[in-house]
Amino acid sequence: MKKYLLLFIITFFVMSCSKKVEVKGKITGSSPLERIEFVEASGVGTLPLINIGLDKDGNFSGNFDAPKDGMYVINYAGRQSLIYLEGGQTVNISGNGTTFPNEYVITGDAKKNNDFLTASMKFLADYGSKVNLPVLMGGDEAAFLKGMHKIEADINKNVDDLAKKNNPSKGLLEWKKNDVKVTILNLLANYEMGHGPMSGNPSYKASKAFKDYETQLETDKDAMVKTIPLYRQYLLVKMTPDFQKYAEANSKGKTGITTSEMFAQYLKTKKDLSQTAKDYLLAFVMAQADIHPTTPVANIDKIKKIIDSDIKDATIKSDLLKMQVAITGLKIGDAAPEAALAKQDGKAYKLSENKGKPYMLFFYASWNPYISEATVPVLKEVVNFYKSKMNFVFVNVDDTKDQFIKTSNSLLKGIQGVNVYGEGGLNSDIAKKYGVYGFKLPCFVIIDKDGKIASRSFVNLGEQELVTILDKQTGLSAPKVEPNMQTQPQLQLDPSAMQQAPQPANPQPAPTK
Repeated sequence: MKKYLLLFIITFFVMSCSKKVEVKGKITGSSPLERIEFVEASGVGTLPLINIGLDKDGNFSGNFDAPKDGMYVINYAGRQSLIYLEGGQTVNISGNGTTFPNEYVITGDAKKNNDFLTASMKFLADYGSKVNLPVLMGGDEAAFLKGMHKIEADINKNVDDLAKKNNPSKGLLEWKKNDVKVTILNLLANYEMGHGPMSGNPSYKASKAFKDYETQLETDKDAMVKTIPLYRQYLLVKMTPDFQKYAEANSKGKTGITTSEMFAQYLKTKKDLSQTAKDYLLAFVMAQADIHPTTPVANIDKIKKIIDSDIKDATIKSDLLKMQVAITGLKIGDAAPEAALAKQDGKAYKLSENKGKPYMLFFYASWNPYISEATVPVLKEVVNFYKSKMNFVFVNVDDTKDQFIKTSNSLLKGIQGVNVYGEGGLNSDIAKKYGVYGFKLPCFVIIDKDGKIASRSFVNLGEQELVTILDKQTGLSAPKVEPNMQTQPQLQLDPSAMQQAPQPANPQPAPTK
């Protein structure tokens, strides 16, 4: 009996500690080209945790490890919505393709929490339409503070009422209470920055009562910085003037210094910030300012060093490194990773079979919109021009091997190259090693004759940089075209950004849909 009791206790413990979330459901009227993605809303390297396909009837199912209990983003057909998930849950989702995920029904383990979340969001929409915010923002400070206290009290009363009705988890209730505080903090920040110019009193400074209210709202700073991205943006905006002064004073005579480097140095002077806050803020800045597809190689190395030396949280460190690989690709000069691949006949294929000759890896899936019209015709031209001097490996990341065979036989028919499959699709060994996600398909990587990475990840075969690399690797000279003029936005720690809520989805390039 004791033996069975012990087994029961062990089983219960394992189940209660599980991070796995099972999701399944049906989206009626959906398109077979659409996919459903789940992204951690409060994370720093906001990469999709799973990318799920739908069958012809709109059914879908999958599972993923939830980094933590909290808010997640559902991405579908270019639309986004929030859902609260906890590890170990089975979540059933149903909806219509025309309105999902803006509208959907949840049953299963996540029902109570998301009924609470939906009702609170509906209340805020109704309540917000009745509050005359411009009048409050333009009024004197005493009236404004009185209005803020009332708004906070009204929202919290609704939260308490909904909690009694829906019985949400303790974690969601705590998150919602902090979310209310962050909402008020943002309104306070907007008032403090804008009241002087609006009132014609440029010398306006917030009173002690104003500052005391801010302090009262920030009693749980670390929890807010961990779970609410808008709070991180609030902190960045608050420190903007001080950071700008620091940057001006410490950048004189220096060239090539990145925003991330300067901000990392600045954070070391902020003794009032916890290490948790520093980790999340620095990660936010790096993700927005210096991790993008055209980041120079020298800057990629700089960012990696900052991640290793200045980020102390192991999860944040890991997420940023994964994000960097997904966006900029593997390090040029490193050996190209081997990965499990199979040909149509089921025989294993090794990338090292190409050693002695440069080759291009082409990652694709059948559900890439417009791939047959936009990508394949250009691919044919590239292959025909360079095929005498290099090899081409077409890596399919569809959900099943049957779909791989159908797609490769039809889509790539007549194009010289090796067709291989990554078992598991976007969850395959090769997709993980090369940082391949749905939003960057199709993508291309060049490997040199010695089996080393020779390029970043490209999503456009027409980029002049890619053509230059192909010419260098093959000794051929493709016809020259005018390079595309592209500019990369840099992070601005600008108070005006306070007026826009951050998008919880990945900040990377949008899916090619």
